[in-house]
Amino acid sequence: MPLIPSRVKYRKQQRGNRAGTATRGNFLAFGTYGLMALERCWMDTRQLEAARVAVTRAMKRHGRVWLRVFPDKPFTKKPLEVRQGTGKGAVESWVAVIRPANIILEVEGVTESQAREAMRLVACKLPIRTKFIARHHAEA
Repeated sequence: MPLIPSRVKYRKQQRGNRAGTATRGNFLAFGTYGLMALERCWMDTRQLEAARVAVTRAMKRHGRVWLRVFPDKPFTKKPLEVRQGTGKGAVESWVAVIRPANIILEVEGVTESQAREAMRLVACKLPIRTKFIARHHAEA
């Protein structure tokens, strides 16, 4: 089941601006370990689903997973061999706008080595470079 919004106000959107770094969603909010984006992209709903499945399988359904990005931007495409000038194409899929420093997903409830291995497998599924990050608790 792909990730898509249940309903949107407008069916088609303009392309927008991907410049700059993430100002929101750029720190660990839920889990102990996370995967941070180092590049910018439009991440497709299929890529996010593949990442979610990979991390769930790698952790053998232990712990907890938070997917921090959601594909809420419609991506349109015209069919092949169609002349220009007949309007905008139909919605092809949904994408999430990813900027550098965005946290893509977080995990908790597994050891650091298990989390590192799971994030390595997830990074192979994604079209951008990523970095493993961990929350270090202050020992009193």
